[in-house]
Amino acid sequence: MAVLRAARGVSRQELADAVSGNPQTIGFIERGDYTPSLELGLRMADFFAVPVEVLFSLPPFEPLEMALRRAGPDNKSTSPSAP
Repeated sequence: MAVLRAARGVSRQELADAVSGNPQTIGFIERGDYTPSLELGLRMADFFAVPVEVLFSLPPFEPLEMALRRAGPDNKSTSPSAP
């Protein structure tokens, strides 16, 4: 969620205000120290206009650094193939 928030240029305070939450709670959620209520999770997904599964998953998400390395310039599978 921190990546989406940063991409939009939204502070924790701004996100908290938009979803009727608390900026400390947003920080705890981003660090994985707190699991939000379903209602708060849905409000955050609505704010970012993404399915809730983009923000939250039962299995842990792969660390972004590993995903970026895997999708690096040597990996041709991330580029669309020519018709």
